[in-house]
Amino acid sequence: MTRIKRGYITRRRRTKIRLFASSFRGAHSRLTRTITQQKIRALISSYRDRGRKKRYFRHLWIARINAVVRDSKVYYTYSGLIHNLYKRKLLLNRKILSQIALLNRNCLYMICDEIRK
Repeated sequence: MTRIKRGYITRRRRTKIRLFASSFRGAHSRLTRTITQQKIRALISSYRDRGRKKRYFRHLWIARINAVVRDSKVYYTYSGLIHNLYKRKLLLNRKILSQIALLNRNCLYMICDEIRK
């Protein structure tokens, strides 16, 4: 039988995968089969954690607002504040409220006083 020389396509695909996994440790950056497995795992994790990131930030904002509200004794709970905000139709999202709570507490107190009236 004659010798068949393979093309460069497979080698090019493998080097492309290796570039993706160049920061991985050990065999995960050297062996083709484990590189492909780790690439799939990394892409799945990044997709999943993009959704989780939004969730975690919302938890953080709520915790910050709750801490300031309970500390100030303006309201007793975070849920009471949010409920009255919706009743008064003051549409401020939690991100903005947490920034106000951190940077300018007097402004948050003024908002709470407006709600109480």
